[in-house]
Amino acid sequence: MALREQIQSDMKDALRAHDSARLNAIRMLWSAVKQKEVDERVTADDAIITSLIAKAVKEHRDSVAQYEKGGRQDLVDKENFEIKVLSGYLPKPLTEDEVKAVIDEAIAQTGASGLAGMGRVMGAVKPKLTGRTDMSRVSALVRERLTAGKQA
Repeated sequence: MALREQIQSDMKDALRAHDSARLNAIRMLWSAVKQKEVDERVTADDAIITSLIAKAVKEHRDSVAQYEKGGRQDLVDKENFEIKVLSGYLPKPLTEDEVKAVIDEAIAQTGASGLAGMGRVMGAVKPKLTGRTDMSRVSALVRERLTAGKQA
């Protein structure tokens, strides 16, 4: 089942079960999907939806950090629940070795060397890794790989 249909089905199930917390999290995601479709005049496929989910999870994690600093445990719990719901739609996270393998493959395909090739490598790995790992960590690994290759 495509991600789009899964989200719609889960939204109906949460509505039938009167699970308002889950329903609100799914509706927020669905709203983001519909907004993306309207803004860009496209039909969201799994890749677009996955990137929207990854972005939402990152925003919720940032909110958790802020709420913890402010001592708002009620909001921390709410955000963590929404992270849990949204994370259920993301593909299985990759291990660090798997991420490095994807990066090395992209470096070989693009022929990039040095930091000048970072944009090409990131462009090649982003579709494969979005939603499966932290992209800031990927960026750091790409930079590390490209500078290590330059010194060798």
